[in-house]
Amino acid sequence: MFTKILIANRGEIACRIIKTARKMGIATVAVYSDADKEARHVELADEAVRLGPPPSRESYLVADRIIAAAKGTGAEAIHPGYGFLSENEAFARRVEEEGVVFIGPKHGSIAAMGDKIASKKLAQAAGVNTIPGWNDAIASAERAVEIARGIGYPVMIKASAGGGGKGLRVAFNDKEAHEGFSACRNEAKASFGDDRVFIEKFVEEPRHIEIQVLGDAHGNIVYLNERECSIQRRHQKVIEEAPSPFISEATRRAMGEQAVALAKAVNYQSAGTVEFVVGKDQGFYFLEMNTRLQVEHPVTECITGLDLVELMIRVAAGEKLPFAQADVKRRGWAMECRINAEDPFRNFLPSTGRLVRYLPPPVTMEAAGRVPEGADGDAEGAQGGVQSGEANAPGGVRVDTGVSEGGEIPMYYDSMIAKLIVHGRDRPNAIARMREALNAFVIRGISSNIPFQSALLAHPAFVAGDFNTGFIAEHYGRGFSSGDVAHDDPLFLVALAAFVRRKARERAGGISGQVEGHRMKNQPDLVIVVLGRDGAHRHHAVRVDEFEPHSGKADVVIEGRHFAIQSDSRLGESLMVGTCNGRAFTAQVERANSTGGVAAGGAKSPLSIRVAHNGAQIEALALLPRAAELFALMPHKTPPDLSRFLLSPMPGLLVDIAVAPGQKVRSGERLAVIEAMKMENVLTAAQDGTVGELLAKKGESLAVDQPILSFA
Repeated sequence: MFTKILIANRGEIACRIIKTARKMGIATVAVYSDADKEARHVELADEAVRLGPPPSRESYLVADRIIAAAKGTGAEAIHPGYGFLSENEAFARRVEEEGVVFIGPKHGSIAAMGDKIASKKLAQAAGVNTIPGWNDAIASAERAVEIARGIGYPVMIKASAGGGGKGLRVAFNDKEAHEGFSACRNEAKASFGDDRVFIEKFVEEPRHIEIQVLGDAHGNIVYLNERECSIQRRHQKVIEEAPSPFISEATRRAMGEQAVALAKAVNYQSAGTVEFVVGKDQGFYFLEMNTRLQVEHPVTECITGLDLVELMIRVAAGEKLPFAQADVKRRGWAMECRINAEDPFRNFLPSTGRLVRYLPPPVTMEAAGRVPEGADGDAEGAQGGVQSGEANAPGGVRVDTGVSEGGEIPMYYDSMIAKLIVHGRDRPNAIARMREALNAFVIRGISSNIPFQSALLAHPAFVAGDFNTGFIAEHYGRGFSSGDVAHDDPLFLVALAAFVRRKARERAGGISGQVEGHRMKNQPDLVIVVLGRDGAHRHHAVRVDEFEPHSGKADVVIEGRHFAIQSDSRLGESLMVGTCNGRAFTAQVERANSTGGVAAGGAKSPLSIRVAHNGAQIEALALLPRAAELFALMPHKTPPDLSRFLLSPMPGLLVDIAVAPGQKVRSGERLAVIEAMKMENVLTAAQDGTVGELLAKKGESLAVDQPILSFA
C-alpha cells in the first residue's frame, strides 16, 4: 500500500480524498493556486505545494507542475479527483511514464472512452444498447418511412445542418414521418442551404440514469447499482439519488450487466460510470462513460456501504476487489443536493465573496455509512420530516465540503460550496431528511441555491418520482422566484417571529438596574408586519400567551390558530430548533441586520426579524399595536431610478467593455462581458441609446450592482 499520495484537485473532492487517505494511514500532499493558499484542503493535508496563479490553466491544469510536486514530495501515487486533469489521457500516460501511479483507469481506457464516436462503436461491439438511427442522407420521404419503421416509432427526423429548432420533427407514425421528412428537408434547404436529413430513435420523457462500475487489475469488474440524475438545470445535475424511483429490477440488472460488458471491453481498472438515457418505456441507450470518480458518488456509497475512494486506492495499489457481484447490497435510499454559490432569485448568477457565516447541519454519517467520531448517531426530525424514535433507521446526514467559515468563494472555479447527502430507510424518508438538513444549513455572506433545492424537494411531481431531464425547464422555465417556494403554512413563520420577539423582550426585562415603576413590560398583544416589495406589507394581529422564559414555551395565537412553540435555542443563534404543536422543526431565525441580508421580497429594515423554513423566507417587524398603526402611515420610499446605468448582475471579473463614451448603441448590442466561476456573462443594451461615461475598467473585479457605465 502507498505511504503518501498527492491529490491533483481542490475543494470538496480534495478534502474527501484526504479524509479516506487519513483513515487508511496514508499521508497526503495538497496542491494549490494562489487563490487557494488558505483553503480547507491545504489545511487538511500533511503537505502542500503551490502550483501557480489562480486561473486553472496556470495552476491545476499544468501537468508538469503537478508531476514535479509528486516527485518532489515523494508521493507514490496521484489521485486526480474529478474535473481538471481527471480524464486527460495524456496526463495519465505521463504519470505512468514518470513512475508514479495514477489512481484511476489506465490511459488506454481513458482514450477509448474519451472519443464520442469511438466509444459508441465500442459500446455496440460490446453488446451495449445504443440509440438506433440512420446517419446517412435519406433520398425520399418513402425511404424515410421505411427507415422509421425499422427503427421503431417514435423517431426524430433531423436536418444534418439544423439548429435553432429548424429542420427537426418528431414522428409517431408513417404519416407524420412522411410529412416530417419533407418539412425538415425544405426548412433545412431554405435556412442552411443543406437538405440532408437523418433519423434516430426519439426517447420519450428521457431520464438520465447512470451505472457505477468498479474494476481491478485482475479482471474483476462489478456494478454498484444505479444513480438517478435526471434533475438537471442546463445539463448540470442538481439532485441525485440512489436507487432510481423509476426503473424495474430487470432493467437495473440489464443496465448493470451492459455497463460491466463495456468496462471489460476496455480493460477498465478503477471506479467509473456508464451513463444511459432511459425512455418512459424503460428502453435504455448508452450515452458515454466517465472514466473517473463522479461528483455524485456518495449516494452509491450510502446504499452499498462501500468507500469508493478507498477502493480506487486499493485497486491502484494492485489489490483485488474484496467482493463479487453477488455481494453488492442495496440498503435504503440516498439523496444528494449540490449546494452552489449562486443566486436562484437572480437567474442563478454566481455569488462570490467571504463566507461570513457557514454552519452545515450536524454530520451523522461519513463514507460507507460510518458514524463519525463524536457523533450521537442519527439526527432528530424536522417539521414534516423525520421524527424522533427513528434513530435505528438506515443512514443519516453527510456533508462533503471544501470550505469553512470565514473562507472565500473565489471567482476562478466552479460554484460548488458543498454536497449535502442524506440516507434514509426509503425515498419519502430520504426526502424528509434532506428537507430537514437544508433547514439546518446556514450560509451567510453569499447567496446559495438552498431555497431552490427546497422548492424542488417539495414539488408534488418530484415527490411522486414523476420527472425526467426536462423537469426544471418545464416547471421553472421562466426562472425562479420567491413565489415558487411558498410555505405550506405561512402563519408558522409569523408565529416564530412573534416567539423570538417575546423571548428577546423577556430577556431585556430581566436586566438589572431598571428604575422601580418604570420596568420594561411585556404585553401579550403584538402585530407582526411581514415586509413586502414596494410597501405591500401584511399585518398580523398576534397574541403570545403562557410564555415561560425558563422552559422556552409559549402559545402564539394568530387568527384563531394556536401555535404551541417550545425551543431552548438561544437568542443570537442562527438556528432555532424546537417543536410546534408537538412536531419537531428546525428553522433559521435572526435579526435581519445581523448579516446585512435582504428578504426575497426586496424589503430591508435594521430592526426586522428574518425567518426561513423549508426554503421560504420572510422579514418581519414585531410591533406593539399602536406602533403598527403608526407604521402603516409611513410612506413607502421608492428606490432610486438606476435605468441610466449598466449594473453588474453578479460579482466577477470585467473581461471586456465593447463600447466607448459617445457611442450610439442599439437594443441587444453587446456592451460588456463579465466572467465568474467558469461562466461568461455577456451584457447587452436593453434599448437604443448613447453611451455616457465608463465607470469601471477592463480587468476590474466587480461587486453585484456595481455601475459599469452610464447612458447619456
